[in-house]
Amino acid sequence: MANEPTLKELLETMIRALVDIPEDVKVSEITGEQTTVFELVVAKEDLGKVIGKQGKTAKALRTILTGASTKLRKRSVLEIIE
Repeated sequence: MANEPTLKELLETMIRALVDIPEDVKVSEITGEQTTVFELVVAKEDLGKVIGKQGKTAKALRTILTGASTKLRKRSVLEIIE
């Protein structure tokens, strides 16, 4: 159980693999009573890669996050900041 990657680390790893400028990927975690909000900031040039055609990549990232969150009995939301 110890040393398991956090949801934030999972997101950062997936998104860094998608973008051209991985050092500009910033994920901040805002924990509320029932929900954790992950705010994602990437370089302007990489915004399209993270969102994908018709939002498909963003939807896939959110699906993975929801699945991982459910396993941990938490609720998480991914917000992509422009």
